[in-house]
Amino acid sequence: MIDGVMVKKLKVVPDERGRLMECLRSDDDLFVKFGQFYMTTTFPGVVKGWHLHHEQWDNIVCVKGMIKLVLFDGRGAAGAAAAPGQQPSPTTGQIDQFFLGEHNPLLVRVPPGLWHGWKCVSPEEAYIVNAPTEVYKYDDPDQGELPHDTSAIPYDWGVELR
Repeated sequence: MIDGVMVKKLKVVPDERGRLMECLRSDDDLFVKFGQFYMTTTFPGVVKGWHLHHEQWDNIVCVKGMIKLVLFDGRGAAGAAAAPGQQPSPTTGQIDQFFLGEHNPLLVRVPPGLWHGWKCVSPEEAYIVNAPTEVYKYDDPDQGELPHDTSAIPYDWGVELR
């Protein structure tokens, strides 16, 4: 696994009223700190990515549907995929891929300096929640972006053109 990435298998507790799933606790080994909490959705077959953060850690959970979350370690890399300001990593150039959602409830912690994105692989819209360590700064976003089909990251999303 890429250096700094952690995965937490989430436990779903059902009863006659519904289900409960704790995603992130401040006493978890992978907890860094709390900045904000948000929800986003992705339509079937759509790719959101690539982006990275210089300071922010993400804690990503897909609560409805399924996504393929892909991480690329650009720390210490050269060219467009370089993660500016990041120290080189023992896993520079490595790609990790996770399938998470209703059928595989996971939290994936994404450290700063990793390019990441996801593709909705379920037939319905995917609902993703994130508890990043920093608040979003509208006037100075902590984010770099590359197109999903950049040649700087050796990954093919398998995007189907319709």
